[in-house]
Amino acid sequence: MSEAVPETLHLTLLRHGRSRADDEGVHEGRYDSPLTEIGQQQAHALAAYWVTQGKRFDNVISSSLCRASETAAVICQALELSYKTSDVWQEFDNGPLAGLARDVALEQYPPPTFRSRYAPFTNTGGETQLAFRQRAQVGLSRLWQSPHTRVLVVAHGGILNEALKELLGVSRGSFAFGDTAFAEVRVYKDQDHARLLGVNLQPHLTDKPHLML
Repeated sequence: MSEAVPETLHLTLLRHGRSRADDEGVHEGRYDSPLTEIGQQQAHALAAYWVTQGKRFDNVISSSLCRASETAAVICQALELSYKTSDVWQEFDNGPLAGLARDVALEQYPPPTFRSRYAPFTNTGGETQLAFRQRAQVGLSRLWQSPHTRVLVVAHGGILNEALKELLGVSRGSFAFGDTAFAEVRVYKDQDHARLLGVNLQPHLTDKPHLML
């Protein structure tokens, strides 16, 4: 007999800590950049905060890129949990721009005035916007079908934005995700409805503002 799928999903979407690419001034995307010392400190601060708050998850999924998986490892060690990695939650595939200095990228791959959602990111490779949204849909579909009720996803600002926009039915605009900032969402499966409770939350970084809705 199959296990019943719960009607409510308590979803936490967490962006990784500061990465080396942030200090290098290069395009990140699929550039597999590790956390900096500051990024590690941010992850430890969040882990300590969640411990004091009694935060619990019954499933933790991380992007397979190291800046996300390193953040997930810190969190899970503190909460005595394990995590699984998934390529589905990787950041946008920016093709040849990954790891490229911004001024060099601007010269070699000047952005077009318009790019169709069906067009690759550059003429030599990269993901389409449509494929990016579809990848977020795949990730959400897997969460929807799982038996877990309290889930943490550790990933990147781009893919987390796509997931939030898909859940909320948003076609324009974007959501802020600072270093180790997270969003809290309640997904009511029996209504196909999502409620955003907070976004860009950084209560563990006392000098950073956050928004509760």
